[in-house]
Amino acid sequence: MELTDIIKAENIVSQKSKLITENVMHYCPGCTHGVVHKLLAEIIEELDIQEKTIGVSPVGCAVFAYNYLDIDWSQAAHGRAPAVATAISRLQPEKYVFTYQGDGDLASIGCAEIMHACNRGENIVVIFVNNAIYGMTGGQMSPTTLLGQVTSTTPHGRDEKLNGFPIKITELLAQLDGTCYVTRQSADTPGAIRKTKKAITKAFQNTRLAKGVSIVEIVGTCSSGWKMSPVASNEWMREHMFKKYPIGDIKDI
Repeated sequence: MELTDIIKAENIVSQKSKLITENVMHYCPGCTHGVVHKLLAEIIEELDIQEKTIGVSPVGCAVFAYNYLDIDWSQAAHGRAPAVATAISRLQPEKYVFTYQGDGDLASIGCAEIMHACNRGENIVVIFVNNAIYGMTGGQMSPTTLLGQVTSTTPHGRDEKLNGFPIKITELLAQLDGTCYVTRQSADTPGAIRKTKKAITKAFQNTRLAKGVSIVEIVGTCSSGWKMSPVASNEWMREHMFKKYPIGDIKDI
């Protein structure tokens, strides 16, 4: 029996989405972004909305997201993705518009943008990957960096008296009347990945209900910025990140 004899549709349990391009991803080994990209591709394909979806990626590790997902994209300045997404959604209300942002982008330079977009209740989806560090620009402290966490700008650990406290930005956004669905998930285990996929799917489906902003935060790892192996990064995330950023739905109306 040849291998080709058993490669049949009924025997395939997992396969690459047609929306994932052949370009080699630039992400570091163990990076959560690659998993989330795969989920986005699967969801858009399963919902059959490739021609109706527009992604907005600002500056950060996901700046080249347009190289990996075969959908329409718009580039935004650092932190300004919600403003760009607002314009696209208002001009093309029939589209599924989403932003793809990291914690440095969304919770720091883009804090005002995301706050006001959520307060206005724009009909967009926000995919927010929180790895508590500026991964692309050298591993600096971000607004979500944990107390005591070592970064390139906090070599002795984040000090609340000097650097302030970590911002639970997703909980803040959930308080705004313009948000309809706010959840925090992860992608460290197969079970967690399935829950994240379900959450992102629901967020996209909410677009047609026009109830406001849907936010899916994914607590992720940054092996290179954290100076850990992928395995150690997942373990550190479970032990430390989940305590500050607990997994689960925060708002669902």
